[in-house]
Amino acid sequence: MSTHSTGHSQTGHTPAVGPDDAQIKVPSPDQVRQRLKQVQHLMMIYEFAMEEILTKINILRKEFRVAHDYNPIEHVSSRIKSARSLVEKAHRKGIPLTYDALRAHMFDIAGVRLTCSFVSDIYRMRELLLAQTDIKLIDERDYITNPKPNGYKSLHLIVEVPVFLAEGVDHVPVEIQLRTSAMDFWASLEHKLYYKYEGDVPRHMTDSLKLAADVASQLDTSMEQIHQELIELNGKNEMCEDEEMRGDGGRGDDADELIVSIMESLASDDDTSE
Repeated sequence: MSTHSTGHSQTGHTPAVGPDDAQIKVPSPDQVRQRLKQVQHLMMIYEFAMEEILTKINILRKEFRVAHDYNPIEHVSSRIKSARSLVEKAHRKGIPLTYDALRAHMFDIAGVRLTCSFVSDIYRMRELLLAQTDIKLIDERDYITNPKPNGYKSLHLIVEVPVFLAEGVDHVPVEIQLRTSAMDFWASLEHKLYYKYEGDVPRHMTDSLKLAADVASQLDTSMEQIHQELIELNGKNEMCEDEEMRGDGGRGDDADELIVSIMESLASDDDTSE
């Protein structure tokens, strides 16, 4: 004769509840809604901070394009860590889901990446950004001067930028990464490999990655040398042109004389048209 299980012990008593079971607390719907609202508000503030940094970068890009006829920035990208990713990382690292705790222990919620033409452009952009009085440097890691063992190169800055809200000003951290095109290409490939192999990349592929990093570094060095030689050559050409303008060859009119000549020419054109 078969027996039917009722979930009770043979003695008729209900099984004892263990200490782990007793500690499990299910949050109420109101608690879930409140925590969700807090996280959404946090993400909004970080998005505002990221937009502040992007605005500053875009102003510099336009100034270089118009005033200097040169743009040191090849590409700009940005991202806000997703709410799910934020919650998972906070849980993994034991960080409470509060603004103060996340701000103190998690610096990559908002991120901006600058891809520059040359290594010298990276440090030039660093100086221009940090020279702005409302940007405060919190942390800096120079993986260009000191690459990671796997060959990774990049300049990482953690900065604080003011965000003006209805209830007042808040200083929010934003991560800025600066790379050359070669560094960015290598980092993108390395990320894809580690994602593909779930972190367990075969040894021969990590060796190939390190070799590729060395080649990319040599490329950046060679391109930088060519760039500097071109700058010097342009400087010499401009000096020669200036000398010719100051010579006795009839092309040395100063700016005032040139303006007078143009105005006289325009006046003559008006008289002719009448």
